Amino acid sequence: MDTTAKPPRDLNPFGPVFRSRNPKVFLDLIGPAVRGFLLHKGRGRPHTEVETKNDALFDWAYKRDQPEMARLYELGKKSQWNASTDIDWSIDIDPLDPATVLLPDEILPLADVPEYRLLPARQQAVHRWALTSWILSQFLHGEQGALFAACQVTEAVQWMDGKLYASSQVVDEGRHVEVFHRYLADKLGKLYPINDNLYTIIDALMTDGRWDLKFLGMQILVEGLALGAFGTLRAATKEPLLRQILKNVITDEARHVTFGVIALREHYANLPERDRREREDWAYEITVMMRNRFLAHEFYDEYYGHVMSRRRWNKLVLESEFMNRFRTTLFRRLIPNLRRIHLLSDRVRPLYARLGLLVFENERAAPDLQAHDLLGEDGEPFARTQERVAE
Repeated sequence: MDTTAKPPRDLNPFGPVFRSRNPKVFLDLIGPAVRGFLLHKGRGRPHTEVETKNDALFDWAYKRDQPEMARLYELGKKSQWNASTDIDWSIDIDPLDPATVLLPDEILPLADVPEYRLLPARQQAVHRWALTSWILSQFLHGEQGALFAACQVTEAVQWMDGKLYASSQVVDEGRHVEVFHRYLADKLGKLYPINDNLYTIIDALMTDGRWDLKFLGMQILVEGLALGAFGTLRAATKEPLLRQILKNVITDEARHVTFGVIALREHYANLPERDRREREDWAYEITVMMRNRFLAHEFYDEYYGHVMSRRRWNKLVLESEFMNRFRTTLFRRLIPNLRRIHLLSDRVRPLYARLGLLVFENERAAPDLQAHDLLGEDGEPFARTQERVAE
């Protein structure tokens, strides 16, 4: 089967497009969109307050009746690693040294930008360093969102086994925040603000009071995309410290996505049709915003805003080999999970077809993946702790 994603026909990159035409989803997302795209709540300030309203569900029976979640909890306990001592921070990195290959041209959209190709080699290295910093900055911000979402999931999930596993994920996400921030601060020396698309996504899932939307938004969509992205970056980078970090983070993220699939597959199978349709449309809108977050507008503003229009930049990035590769690797992990949790019906399939993503619908979902699927040839340490949940 040809698993190369086709270039999308939809080149509108400006925020949530609300193509699903679901009025309930519009009302759910318009507040986060205003705060993210118009008010830029994530920019230009050291802190942002987000009003949350989920209920905390206490379970006084402590019933342990979810064996798959219990197994994930055991794996989570066994798989803990220390971001301070299990990573070799002594590795020295000069991001502008030609011998340091953070991310090569072929993994970045810059290769398809004529203005970049005309730059001297030193300036090209500066642009690669800055764009790599932007990419990792967005992962750092996403991990902070995941940290807070995992806290909410621990409160709101209805199963005791789910609460226990979610507590281990809180620890995982805190470690991810620590390790990405340290790499950016100590090794790259550059941190970008959160992208408006990513801020809107985090705002939407944090402010929605429904427990399943937190699972859908973070465990399935954000974490699922990150799992594919981390694998892509790890395969491309030659920098040994970054490879260490990504290997450990991938190990954790695989459990997180599996947790989301386990929690939602039966719940959505039995959800009333009207409610399930709303989740389908909500997931689609978030998927569009996740694609658009990789347009790197913050990087564009700093390095290319004075030489080309944003519209031209968007077109170059969306049609680049970089974006085609990211569609293949990122959404290859996401679309099968949406199918597994019953959110890829014939009604919404044309919407995903417009994004060139339906080619991935028959790929394996998170519970069916093994170590070599995520880490390649050196997946043995992962294999010892990430057993197939389906078995």
